[in-house]
Amino acid sequence: MADKLKLEMVTPYKKVLSAEVDEVTAPGAIGEFGILPGHTPMLTTLKIGEMTYRQGGQTFHVAVNWGYVEVEEDKVTVLVETAEPADEIDLERAKAALGRAEEALKELSPEDKDFKIMQAALDRALIRIQVASRKGR
Repeated sequence: MADKLKLEMVTPYKKVLSAEVDEVTAPGAIGEFGILPGHTPMLTTLKIGEMTYRQGGQTFHVAVNWGYVEVEEDKVTVLVETAEPADEIDLERAKAALGRAEEALKELSPEDKDFKIMQAALDRALIRIQVASRKGR
């Protein structure tokens, strides 16, 4: 059994990360889960949320937007729509997106076709703000 995981994080646009890590924590569709070396093979879905990984004594935070995680032989492959490391998030842009989503949701009822789209935009903005606040930790 290896003492490290190979973490690969990819969006449709680019490879976001390729690193040897000690641990990964991800926002699964049915709850948060952790991955350590020697983890059982699995394939699962992700929801909008904060993914973290640990290298040595340092923890890194990434805002992710829907996707999949595959674990096989100490390799963790993360395929997501978007992935933004904490140090790459524009906090002012995230706050502006939050304001737009909140305003739009005030005008919509849960039955409106755009309600879920705006709710997802709100969730993404909140996660981006949360992750951005962890810069330098």
